[in-house]
Amino acid sequence: GSGRKFGDGPLHLISDAGWERTLDVNLKTMFLMSRAVLRRMLARERGAILNMATVTAYSPEPSNFATHAYAAAKGAAIAMTRSMAAYYAPHGIRVNAIAPGLVRTPMSLRAQTDARILELMKTKQPLAGSLLDPDDIARAAVFLLGPSAQMITGQVLGVDGGWEVS
Repeated sequence: GSGRKFGDGPLHLISDAGWERTLDVNLKTMFLMSRAVLRRMLARERGAILNMATVTAYSPEPSNFATHAYAAAKGAAIAMTRSMAAYYAPHGIRVNAIAPGLVRTPMSLRAQTDARILELMKTKQPLAGSLLDPDDIARAAVFLLGPSAQMITGQVLGVDGGWEVS
């Protein structure tokens, strides 16, 4: 979730409360959920966890998306995903992440109504030419959680319409 409403932005402007709230929403929840499901998965010696990262964790766009606490939380989510994957693979548990670009969701309403950002998405996400559709992310999630991905773990799948390479 976006931390803008809590004070996320460029690092020198982020409030302590904005930093903490953004990390809680984006990283602490991942920790709590993963810990809870891992306890059950370990008993079964199988399972799959899918975390949400963001393309801006490793391919920033400073002019319009300078939310440093959000990027830090999602970068930590990537590190945690890979670390978990390495540890839990011998237990038959896969851990992966999706790193979406800008998706048409309630969180992106600001971007959806900003003509400047919509114009940027034509080149930043050239495969979509706009914001991504939530179904694009859902299809990737179904794949990573399903049997076709049974030998995939520790991966971060960018579903970003070409953001990273634009």
